[in-house]
Amino acid sequence: QVQLVESGGGLVQPGDSLRLSCAASGFTLDHNAIGWFRQAPGKEREGVSCSSSSGGSTYYADSVKDRFTISRDGAKNTVYLQMNSLKPEDTAVYYCAAGNDYDVGCSLPDLYDYWGQGTQVTVAS
Repeated sequence: QVQLVESGGGLVQPGDSLRLSCAASGFTLDHNAIGWFRQAPGKEREGVSCSSSSGGSTYYADSVKDRFTISRDGAKNTVYLQMNSLKPEDTAVYYCAAGNDYDVGCSLPDLYDYWGQGTQVTVAS
């Protein structure tokens, strides 16, 4: 019943932009903490950007600050990650997540309760 489905990934060149989407069904996203995480082969899953249910607290990894922006559209029950000035080191599978609590930060993926299946982002020239 509960589903998160990511889309918008693809192959781009360094400096390009992508907008990832995460559509939720079976629950209402605007009552949850939300986050974007990524995982490259052989690496652990890391937090990219997260936001509290109210939007009052937002977190960005140092590596993406000033390049990525997290947002949500309550009417569409969808979370977005706008990614600008992409670098090869951004290459990874990107996952969206939702937590039952108001604000669980972005450091511990295990605090999130619902996960999508991921979308591949490849940045290469």
